[in-house]
Amino acid sequence: MHSLKRILIFCALALGAIVWASPAVWTARGASGADEGPVHGLDPFVLLSIALMLLVAKLGGELFAKLKQPAVLGELIGGILVGSLSLFGVASVESLRTDAVIAALAELGVITLLFEVGLETNLREMAEVGWSSLLVATLGVVVPFFLGWGVAVLFIPGGPTLTHIFIGATLCATSVGITARVLKDLGWLQAREARIILGAAVIDDVLGLLVLAVVAGAIKATAAGEALALASVGLIALKSLAFLAGAVLLGQFVVPHLFRGAGRLESRGVMVAFAIAFCFLLAWAAARLGLAPIVGAFAAGMMLDEIHFEAFVRRGERTLTELLAPVSALLVPIFFVLMGLKVDLRVFGQLSVLGFALALTAAAVFGKQVCSLGVLERGVNRLAVGLGMIPRGEVGLIFAGIGATLLLPNEQGASVPVVGAETFGAIVIMVVVTTLVTPPVLKWSLQRTARKSKTAASAEVSE
Repeated sequence: MHSLKRILIFCALALGAIVWASPAVWTARGASGADEGPVHGLDPFVLLSIALMLLVAKLGGELFAKLKQPAVLGELIGGILVGSLSLFGVASVESLRTDAVIAALAELGVITLLFEVGLETNLREMAEVGWSSLLVATLGVVVPFFLGWGVAVLFIPGGPTLTHIFIGATLCATSVGITARVLKDLGWLQAREARIILGAAVIDDVLGLLVLAVVAGAIKATAAGEALALASVGLIALKSLAFLAGAVLLGQFVVPHLFRGAGRLESRGVMVAFAIAFCFLLAWAAARLGLAPIVGAFAAGMMLDEIHFEAFVRRGERTLTELLAPVSALLVPIFFVLMGLKVDLRVFGQLSVLGFALALTAAAVFGKQVCSLGVLERGVNRLAVGLGMIPRGEVGLIFAGIGATLLLPNEQGASVPVVGAETFGAIVIMVVVTTLVTPPVLKWSLQRTARKSKTAASAEVSE
């Protein structure tokens, strides 16, 4: 309790400093010649902003963790609360939303996050879970995609087709981390349902990133004035598949030799420096090919394996996952707080936006229930599989964040974001609801299965 009070005091102080340090105040102080000091390359306001964002992220994450909810929701809602200060005339909040340094740190955060997800993706395990996971994942991408597309057409009738398609893409992927945490808490990680869910969720992410790469590439081509033909879309899809296939081959034949050589270096931090450099290199390569940098980061993580770092571990160093944890803890929360900051609370006063959010959420939930039809084995709790695929979590926010940076010409010819303020708010509501609802309903479904199994076993014994 005392630690919570201290964090609240720190947040209040940082918040007060943010209010005081609005751009108008800085300008006035500079113009008056007061408090003049050495000129620095980095605006001190950025340092203050990052301090506030980290404090808000950790406080919100801790609060939601105590409520048995994913910490990412606390970081997101903390950002929304800070962003709401703009409604009370705090002009510096707008600087937080648009600052280039903070945006760059958030971008590094999401690249690091996808790198970690890739590290947890084991291609051999994906192959072992069988056809059920593949079918569940495929249905879990295709059905929500077309449902989301239909909802977007209904609520944004005058919008470009590519905008509708992108909104459908935001419903594709499943948050592996949230579902895995629930299954782990319940002790069900080794159950057949859990293996199907986690295998399908990982394949879901891969397919979702491919969809994102294709749609984002098509949007960039259209924004550049290029005619979009089916052949162009096919070329983008082939580039995406070739990139991931090339990454897998590179991981099999080149990466082991690369890191074996790095293992001979004994200076401090070699392993984590090489791994992050490799991640950024693949993210750059993906961007050069016209794909999202996160596709490259995910591929980099997928290529690396703990076996590549045996030389480091044998001499007593920590694993790569452990070494990445502090980097991730610093950068990833900045991304989620920034996503929360970009939510304009004024749009929630529009019934159309709330209706859009409700329809998107319904499409997101129903689409993942349909995917349970892909389970081929008998005796598997299909309802639990469908429920486990519901949460969008960080993946939906990543897609929405990318959509906010992509531009398309509107009917007047002006370039506007693919994901505008209203759409962004609706997607955030969908992400929050699907993430909040999954833990209790999945727990209920699995516990019901356990009770049925226990009752059946008791009946057999009594006979």
